[in-house]
Parts: sequence; C-alpha cells; structure tokens
Amino acid sequence: MKISFAELGVPKAGTVVVGVGEDRVLSPAAAALDKESGGALARAMASSRFTGKKGQLLAVLAPANLAIDGIVLAGLGKPAELDALALQALGGSLVAHLNGAGESEATVRLGAVDGVALPPAEIAANVAFGARLRSYRFDKYRTRMKAEQKPTLKKLAVQSDAATAAKKFFADLDKLADGVFFTRDLVSEPGNVLYPESLAEQASSLAELGVEVEVLDEKKMKKLGMGALLGVGQGSVRPPRLVVMAWLGAKDKQAAPVAVVGKGITFDTGGISLKPGAGMEEMKWDMGGSGTVIGLMKALAGRKARANVVGVVALAENMPDGNAIRPGDILTSMSGQTIEVNNTDAEGRLVLADALWYAQDRFKPRLMIDLATLTGAILVALGSEYAGLFSNNDELAERLAAAGKAVGEPLWRMPLGEAFDRAIDSDVADMKNITGDRNAGSSIGGVFLQRFVNGVPWAHLDIAGMAWSKKDAATVPKGATGYGVRLLERFIAEHYED
Repeated sequence: MKISFAELGVPKAGTVVVGVGEDRVLSPAAAALDKESGGALARAMASSRFTGKKGQLLAVLAPANLAIDGIVLAGLGKPAELDALALQALGGSLVAHLNGAGESEATVRLGAVDGVALPPAEIAANVAFGARLRSYRFDKYRTRMKAEQKPTLKKLAVQSDAATAAKKFFADLDKLADGVFFTRDLVSEPGNVLYPESLAEQASSLAELGVEVEVLDEKKMKKLGMGALLGVGQGSVRPPRLVVMAWLGAKDKQAAPVAVVGKGITFDTGGISLKPGAGMEEMKWDMGGSGTVIGLMKALAGRKARANVVGVVALAENMPDGNAIRPGDILTSMSGQTIEVNNTDAEGRLVLADALWYAQDRFKPRLMIDLATLTGAILVALGSEYAGLFSNNDELAERLAAAGKAVGEPLWRMPLGEAFDRAIDSDVADMKNITGDRNAGSSIGGVFLQRFVNGVPWAHLDIAGMAWSKKDAATVPKGATGYGVRLLERFIAEHYED
C-alpha cells in the first residue's frame, strides 16, 4: 500500500473518508463534502445509528454528481480526546474497513479539526502511521488464497492543510514502522526457517543501514565462558549464536550506550522437561524479545537516531536430544556464577544470564533493558493487556512506563525482593533456575536475571503475553505484534538522544 500526502481538495476517484465528531458534528472537510453532495451525508447519518463516536464508521454511496466512488464517515469522538493514539487507531481501522470493502484507492480528508490539540501535520501523519501499521500481512507461505482474502487497498492519500509538513513528520514514523514490520516478520517465521544461524543472518542485514554487527559463534562463546547459553543450545543440531549490534549515532561515539538485550529461543520444546504437545507450535515466537531488539535497531538506524545504542541477542534452539542438558545439571555462566538447572524449560533466563553479563562487561552501558517471552506466569498475572516490568531503578522504570503509555504498549511494574532472591539459592550451586513451585514465577525469573546485571541500572520486560496476539487490534493485526519497538524507540528518543 502506497501512502501519500496532499493539500485539501476534491479527489477525482476512489473512496473519500471524512471525519465526524460526537453528536454528528461535521468536520470542516465533511461539511464541505456534505454541501457538494446535496446533504447526502446528513441524511445518511439521520437514517442510521452513526453518531460520530470514536471508532464508528459509516459507508455512504456517493451521489451521482460526484466523481468519487464512495464516502466513509469516520467517528472522531470528542475532539479533546483525539490524541496521537486515537488518530493512529483511526488510520488502522480505516485500512481494515477499506480492504474488507474491496476498495483499491482512498483519500482521507481531515484537515484541521476544531478542538484537537495536535497541529494539522501531526493529525495527518498519525493517521497515516496507523494505516501503515495495520496494513501488515504475513502471507509469504499462503499459496491458495481466495480473492476476497487478499488486501485490495493499493493507494491511500491523506489530505492536510499542511501536506509538506505532514510528509516530513511521517518520515520518521515510516522508519519506525519498518522496524515494527521487521520484528513481526521475524517472529512470524517458522522454526525450520528461522533458527540461530539464520536469525543472525537477518540481524546482519542491518549493516546496510550503518549498524555495526558482530556474530559470536560457539568457539568464541566458549572462550568467553558462556556456559549457560551454550548449555541451552547443546541439545540442538542448530548451534547457538550471540549477535551484537551497535548503532553509534550520538555526537560522542565513545559515550556510554543504552544496552538492549533480547532472548532469542528460536524454538522451545522445553528440552528434556518437555512441554505438552498442545500449543507447542506457538513456541516459534519464543524469540520475540530478540525480534524486538533487532527491529528496534532497524528503526533507530533508519531514522539516524542521535544516540548510542547496543543491541545484544542470545540465540539458541531448546531441543531434547541425547546431548541436551538434564534437570540437575550444573552450568557455569560467563560471570563465573554456577546454576543448577532444575527445569530445562526455564531456559530463557539461562541465555539472558550470559547476554546480560556480556553486555555490561564489554560496553559499560549507562543502563540495560532486556526483553523476553520469559514466563507463563506473567500471562496469569497480566493477561495480554500489559507486559511485566521489573527494575532495580525507579527513574528507569517510570520512564519506560511513560513511554509505553504514550505509544499504546503498556507496562505494569512487578516486584523484585529479597525473599524472591533467597528462594533461588541452591544447595549445590550458586543458584537454581527455578524454585520448584509455581509461586511468583515472573518475579523469580526477574531476580534470577538481576544477579547478572552487576549493579547497572536495569529493567526486565516480560513480554510473554504481548509478542503474539490471537485477535486483531486497530493498528496490530493478529499474529506477531512487534511489541516493544515503538516503546523503546520513544524511550530513547525522549531521554537519550543528543
């Protein structure tokens, strides 16, 4: 779908979308079109339940005196509540509606809207951004789609009182969407296509954007003492990898970077502690944390972010062959700390242990954030409404939560505490990877990871409920969500750019 911007005017073809506020208050663009149509819009509203509430859409047949094919009335709700997120949701809903109706070309005529705080350029750009986000499809393996299953919308023009400014504002949002789409693509790929080596190759493609990429193989990881990461991967014929991506966009290239670390279990059977068969196909997206980190690096490099950011992703496949680690095995991590493996299905924290230690030891970052589909327990606590936020630093936690709220990727802070930390002490090693019961499972995962951050300001985002969705949302079609790319891009842009 091609998105363009234009000054306000009367389109000569396709479908035209105009806004209507609550209580059927026509926007200036809608009022002008209603006049041109001889009052057709007012009559259509009067004979329907459409009142202009946020999210409502009403299709109207274009009168014969107009060259266009059709009109869609889009409910804007209360103007004071029409913020960036609401405008993005509007754009996404329009794309879904227009594709469902089989439209190929459409023009959104919003222009300035009375009572809306955002300037016209930002109104138009946010509608376009939402439309782009919702246009995502992962159809590469579908060979027998019916015509009605295929998207039809080829062109979307967004008219504005400030089209040039809108196009400029949208440029960075477009690059952000590129990063989100890259993450969604990676998370959507099946395990036979995406495995540690091939995911490392995908990350390496970011070198074309100026990202410095380094891939550590088994030999290099063994030399560094990454026994935890290597232990997880030793049961698979697909060898593990650690990928380091550096975007040095700040004025001072030597300044301490923000480090973002991702769990990348490209397929998780549970290992010897085998998962139940039902639903195991979903475990292709157990690399969602690494997917977010890679997509974030693409977004930052795409818009030439003025910040130093390092992304580290730990990639392994957790399989149950004769060489796999067993419950009761003891691994020695890069930090030198030993780990008793009581359950091989608690493997994400093992690969992150070495990745976190490596990131803080090599790069001396100003802060670290890790993302992982770490625990089913976070789904029990928060469902698919929030990601869990764990942190040893209040300011960092508050900034992340604010960024998540601003972009519609919410976080809920969860506890870390001494009692949880004591619970993972082992009788035979420095720690064990699980406690042996189901209590406070997400916090137990958090305190385990905290033992490898070495005092660096740190946050852990448990995104197990957010990386994949079984239903459509306004800007996120069902499937891989790309959760975290927008959140972290906003967080970095607000606090860590020159």
